Amino acid sequence: MEGFRIHKVMKSLKVSKPVLIEGLPGIGNVGKVAADFIIDSLKAKKVLEIHSYHFPHSVFINEKNLIELPIIELYHKKIKSKDFLFLAGDVQPVNEESCYRFCETVLDIFESYGGKEIVTLGGIGLQTIPKKPKVFVTGNDWEYVKTFRGASNNIYGVVGPIVGVSGVLLGLAKVRKIPAASLLAQTFGHPAYLGIKGAREMLKILNKKFKLDLNIDKLDEEIEEIEEEIKAKTQQVMDVKAAEKSKGAKELNYFG
Repeated sequence: MEGFRIHKVMKSLKVSKPVLIEGLPGIGNVGKVAADFIIDSLKAKKVLEIHSYHFPHSVFINEKNLIELPIIELYHKKIKSKDFLFLAGDVQPVNEESCYRFCETVLDIFESYGGKEIVTLGGIGLQTIPKKPKVFVTGNDWEYVKTFRGASNNIYGVVGPIVGVSGVLLGLAKVRKIPAASLLAQTFGHPAYLGIKGAREMLKILNKKFKLDLNIDKLDEEIEEIEEEIKAKTQQVMDVKAAEKSKGAKELNYFG
């Protein structure tokens, strides 16, 4: 797809009807925290990298004091004969058109691997920090939505539009007749807040449905490391947004 450069790390990947789980930065970063934790815990292997002019025009400073371009990556793991693909990264596309183009690109890649179902992860921003976050589920196929035990599917009126990749991916998947659902966890609606509790509740639901054998208690042990990494990059993205806003440019949107 125009505007996106795909670098295949794994030249040959044989999968059968994989499930795609997406978790990119958004409200409370709950989706990103959950996806990154799954990838690390399962030691999933990187399949490809996506680079684009549609990503924020900035570079990140890493722990080695060197720069790196924004990137979104696809990982693979086979669990008990079932194939999973995980989409994770540090950014989302910068505007509406680029979000649609990115999601179409992801779906093209997914279909090339024979993918059959999609789960996106996101947050519902609240005015205060929830003591016990609730997880809601919606999607493009009611029968598929009902398979997510532990998440409330009574979501109408609870949340408005699902903005960003987590939402658009569902809509475009419907056009291609791919069943897709989105898990949305309650979290504090501040861009610098890290919704660990919401991510934990989503992980429990994913663990139960897909039998991922995750040690979710380990998330608590890794909180400090996760917070340090994500907050540093979140702050850098926020700085870019603030600079754009001060120039009177259209505000970038990283929520989803």
